[in-house]
Amino acid sequence: MANDLSIKTEPADVAEEVVLHAFKSGYRHVDSARVYRNEGPCSQAIKKSGIPRSEIFFTSKVPPRAMGYEATKSSINSSFSQTGLDYIDLYLIHAPYGGKQARCGTWLALLEAQQAGLIRSIGVSNYGVHHLNELEFYIRELEAHNGKGKGGEISVGQWELHPWLARPDIVEWCRKRGVVVQAYCPIVRGQRFEEPVLKGLVEKYKGKTAAQVLLRWSLQKGFVPLPKSVTLSRIEENADVFDFELTDNEMKLLETGEYAPCSWDPTTSDD
Repeated sequence: MANDLSIKTEPADVAEEVVLHAFKSGYRHVDSARVYRNEGPCSQAIKKSGIPRSEIFFTSKVPPRAMGYEATKSSINSSFSQTGLDYIDLYLIHAPYGGKQARCGTWLALLEAQQAGLIRSIGVSNYGVHHLNELEFYIRELEAHNGKGKGGEISVGQWELHPWLARPDIVEWCRKRGVVVQAYCPIVRGQRFEEPVLKGLVEKYKGKTAAQVLLRWSLQKGFVPLPKSVTLSRIEENADVFDFELTDNEMKLLETGEYAPCSWDPTTSDD
């Protein structure tokens, strides 16, 4: 995941074509998930690309319906059956549903797969601070029982993040613990392109689009943005964001203080 060019992949019927084009455009991080039903097409693209496997970072996720120890073990096995990969770089818990026992069981199954060398890193997605605190406590319990470092590490967290949903509490929690923050819906599904502050920045940075400005915001916040597109030209456009930089003042202008998800928001779940 050292390469900042990352692509979120769905739907399944075009995933192979999209990922192959993304590879040609310089992307090396592929964000997949069991629930997207696209692990197989993504892995085919990896195999056909001619790029060494070690240079590609592949992510999948435990679906909400597979929460719990045994169900997660089955989910992991299915990922390997469908992809044919020798290892998966990152496996996340897609959402904090199912209750505490299920969440902890899922973490344990991921930890065991990591210890077996099947998964390189593990983490979470869509966790609220209360879910993160719960998991941190469970990791400490595992360490108390099995030894220091034996409870696993939250390496990565993934959330919807953009100027209209900056989640400062979650981001701060991660920063203090060295958790890598990935941002999905970084361009807000195009829903905010007509915002005056964004239009002003597009006017200033000639040749750059609203999407590119939002991706710059994400990168300068220290996030790993995960733009999603099936349009080949936009995949190339989303990669062309390293030749300009927003000023500190412009970053502040994009601090809207709003809490406006454009996707689901499992962070608020209390089960």
